[in-house]
Amino acid sequence: MKKTLVLVVLFVLPIVAYLFFASGVNNFGKLPVLTENIFDVAEFSNNSSLRDKITVLGFLGSNVEQKKGNAFNLNQKIYKRFYEFNDFQFVMIIPKGVEDKIESLKKELGGLVDVEKWKFIYMPENEINTFFLGLKTDLKLDDSYGTPYVFIIDKDLSLRGRTADEDEGIKYGYNTTSVAELNNKMEDDVKIILAEYRLALKKNNAERIK
Repeated sequence: MKKTLVLVVLFVLPIVAYLFFASGVNNFGKLPVLTENIFDVAEFSNNSSLRDKITVLGFLGSNVEQKKGNAFNLNQKIYKRFYEFNDFQFVMIIPKGVEDKIESLKKELGGLVDVEKWKFIYMPENEINTFFLGLKTDLKLDDSYGTPYVFIIDKDLSLRGRTADEDEGIKYGYNTTSVAELNNKMEDDVKIILAEYRLALKKNNAERIK
């Protein structure tokens, strides 16, 4: 009986893993590269970098209270589900001068899940604007240097997204105001890029063994 149970588990687990990573409207494949060679945040932080990480990048702006609902949506629908994966992080870029508001936000987010992989980078406003323009999207920052949209950045500093989205055509970012968009689109795309790196790692390991 125990032997049969072990065999069932060994058979079922790979199927479950495949369905987890490969499910979604895009099916499994590589998430398209939309912009290459974006700027890194390393020069503004001693312990943070986008390179060699899978990053959800956001711009909260100086009106932190106004974007709090967006942060909670993102925390619950995306971060909470994926934060335990290696090399996965959230990076939020904020204008200098709102450090106290961010500390308060972190405490609130931390009441729901470990927020160790939420990184907050403070920049001068002109640097934030330059950084955002470097993404080369069809979106704009508001007057507080924030946006409800977040972006998926790969380990090679490339912006990933969709080239044939059913609603937008080219989809650069994900609207954190919309829980439906986070559930139905962003979650799928995060699964895809995690699966892409997971399979690449397996392939590299297999080649080393040969």
